[in-house]
Amino acid sequence: MFDAIAPRYDLLNHVLSAGMDRGWRNRAVDALALPDHARVLDLCTGTGDLALAAVSRARGASVIGVDFAAEMLRLGLMKVRAAALESRIRLVRGDAARIPVGDATCDAATMGFGIRNVAEPERALAEIARVLKPGGRVAILEFGQPRIPGIRTLYSWYFRYMLPLVGRLISKHQSAYSYLPASVGTFPPPAEFSKTLVATGFSHVQSVPLTFGIVYLFIAERDRF
Repeated sequence: MFDAIAPRYDLLNHVLSAGMDRGWRNRAVDALALPDHARVLDLCTGTGDLALAAVSRARGASVIGVDFAAEMLRLGLMKVRAAALESRIRLVRGDAARIPVGDATCDAATMGFGIRNVAEPERALAEIARVLKPGGRVAILEFGQPRIPGIRTLYSWYFRYMLPLVGRLISKHQSAYSYLPASVGTFPPPAEFSKTLVATGFSHVQSVPLTFGIVYLFIAERDRF
C-alpha cells in the first residue's frame, strides 16, 4: 500500500494537513534540543521529510532513516540527492522491530506518523531505546483526537469522509486513505501510549497536543541505567 501511494504521498500530506505537516515536523525536531553533530535515527522515514528537517535545524546533524517501503525510500533518496545531503542522510530499508543500527549509537530518534502502522509497536519502541544512548531523546508524532467538542466533531467528519475521498482522487488508491482514519481510531489515547513508552525503556514522557490535539507530539528520554 505504501509503495503504491508513494508518488503522491508528499502532495497529499501537504494538502490534507493544509500545510501544517511542515510545522509539526519542525516542532518535533526542535523538541529534541539536538547537540551539534548529533546522530539521529528517523524510523518509518517514508520519503525522508523528517530526516531533512533534522539536518536543516541542527548544526552538523546526520540521520539514518529506516523504512520498509522501497518506493518511499527511492523517492526520499531523490530528495536527499537534490539537496546534496548524501553525506548527512543515509536511507536504509529495514524493519522497525529489528532496526539495523548498533546499540547506544544514536543521540536522538524521531518517528513521524509511523508508530500506529507498526505491527509490534512495543517491540519497535524497545528497539528505539536500544539504539539510543542513555539520556537520548525520542520525538514521536502521531494523530490524535481534538479535545474541544465543536472542533472534534468537525475534525471527525473531515477525517472519516472528506479525507478518504480526497485521498482516493489524488492517490488513485482505493483503500489507503480509508485505512488512515481506521488506524487512527485504533491507536491508544495519549495517556495510554505514554505508559507504553515508560514500559519500553523511557522516562520523562511528555505528550504535547498540537493544532487542538489533531496531532500529538510525544517526547521521552532513554533511561540512563
